[in-house]
Amino acid sequence: MSEVTVILNQMVGGDAQAAERLLPLVYEELRRLATYKMAHELPGQTLQPTALVHEAWLRVVGHEEKAWNGRPHFFGAAAEAMRRILIEKARRKHAQRHGGGQQRLDVEELEIAASVPDDELLAVNDALEQFVALDPQKAELVKLRYFAGLTIEETAEILGISAPTAKRWWAYARAWLHKEIADQKAP
Repeated sequence: MSEVTVILNQMVGGDAQAAERLLPLVYEELRRLATYKMAHELPGQTLQPTALVHEAWLRVVGHEEKAWNGRPHFFGAAAEAMRRILIEKARRKHAQRHGGGQQRLDVEELEIAASVPDDELLAVNDALEQFVALDPQKAELVKLRYFAGLTIEETAEILGISAPTAKRWWAYARAWLHKEIADQKAP
């Protein structure tokens, strides 16, 4: 059992100091994920990786009692928090600057860690919300790959699946999302 998992269990057990011991252990990995994601955002991005990590940390550890099922669950929750932060930011920006207008999206070019316009980010998120109802595990893989910028191997470890299975899920999810987004954009 990793030190992170031990501390997460202590947090669940009510140890008020456990979060303080956890932060130094996970901060660099969270910062690496945030830096990776933010490096591929469009120019003019005002959100910094450190701010993304801090916001995600507050959401994940926060004031609510959480039950963690180990390190993979914790990092999955952190990736989800980062995804939501980026989506919320994109929605605010879209509403303020673009007046709700829509743009065509070429999902064939959709790859992880690509510069993503806000409209594309919102279209992917809307389709992903529908995909969650269809296949929550594959949707979680998309969140980790697309929004957190994790590799196939990292994603497979977090989800507890093999890398070849993660590759198959990724191919299926991309095809499904492409079709869903194309159907939504069709007149």
